[in-house]
Amino acid sequence: MSEWPRVALGDLCTVAAGGTPARANPDHYGGAIPWVKIGDMRQGCITATDESITEVGIKNSSAKILPAGTVLISIFATIGRTAVLGVDAATNQAIAGLTPHDPEQLSPAFLRRFLDSIVSMLEGKAQGVAQVNINSTILRALEVPVPPMREQQRMLRLLDHVDALRAKRRKAVALLDDLTRSTFLEMFGTRDQSWPCVTVNDVAKAVKGSIRTGPFGSQLLREEFVDSGVPVLGIDNAVTNEFAWQGRRFITGEKYEKLARYRVYPGDVLITIMGTCGRCVVVPDDIPVAINTKHLCCITLDQSKCLPEFLRSYFLLHPESQRYLHRTAKGAIMKGLNMAIIKDLPVSLPPISKQRAFVEKIESVKRVRSSNMAHLAELDALFASLQYRAFRGELWAENLTLNA
Repeated sequence: MSEWPRVALGDLCTVAAGGTPARANPDHYGGAIPWVKIGDMRQGCITATDESITEVGIKNSSAKILPAGTVLISIFATIGRTAVLGVDAATNQAIAGLTPHDPEQLSPAFLRRFLDSIVSMLEGKAQGVAQVNINSTILRALEVPVPPMREQQRMLRLLDHVDALRAKRRKAVALLDDLTRSTFLEMFGTRDQSWPCVTVNDVAKAVKGSIRTGPFGSQLLREEFVDSGVPVLGIDNAVTNEFAWQGRRFITGEKYEKLARYRVYPGDVLITIMGTCGRCVVVPDDIPVAINTKHLCCITLDQSKCLPEFLRSYFLLHPESQRYLHRTAKGAIMKGLNMAIIKDLPVSLPPISKQRAFVEKIESVKRVRSSNMAHLAELDALFASLQYRAFRGELWAENLTLNA
């Protein structure tokens, strides 16, 4: 079926920006009117807010009371975050309210789903330098598909069902992460006085370059990356604290010969030290010959003293590790992370047998987590496909059955 008829958003909705009453006047705040900021929009359906304002605040600012059922969209700095008002409320100027003229013609929930599907396009329309934004003119000109209400509701049921499955998987992953954290803290959170206090440098393999960063400056230039060859690992391979093949980069075999001292080995621990700092992963056993960039600190351990998975968990979870990182970064966690800080990181080192017991316990958890992450990726792809097809009118004749 062809795409649904499209109507300009300004013809379907009242578009209203919000405002912020003057903070200097105490009579503006603490009233009965919920006042929405971008942080409140994580609720999805907004029924309560961190702050409230008064009628005086409304009268003395550009803030407006918007009715329940209004779709909110962030238009300043963070572009495209959406929510629906469950109560009458006002917003600040970073949020626009879209109130359908006729909710029987355009469902607020349907409109929100549509806006979610075009976030990338809205970000592309954003203007500004220091703080990007989209204005009401851009919003009013957006063309919105308007199928019959029965079809809107059917599409919403389908999208909501898949989204609920995604939420279940994300919750399962979070619970598994909590289990790993609690297992580690139960076994190692309180130091046994018989355990020696060492540093990361003490447990590194006793060879030159066992703790290293990647090539700097002219040693490796961006234009030297090629389409295939020897992989080059960077922040994107470690940013989730689980090793992932992302952003594939390669160098030639000839270039590798000049940079072989930066080779990454199975079981090495990688810590991000530039950009997104303080993420930590263990290099998998099936890694091919590869090197790391200057954005990573690579540690080859003496595994008779310290197991890679123990050090990764210690770095990310142990209270003493976190205190050390806060202290050395002068209160801004890990902004100043570098190889010297990592080498000197104190480690309360339990016996290797106890480390092995921990690794054995969490291996099964990691397998279940990996399965859940794979299923979540499938659901994300399915949701994106359904969302794209829904707003093109391509799900009209389909009868899809989805199982949890």
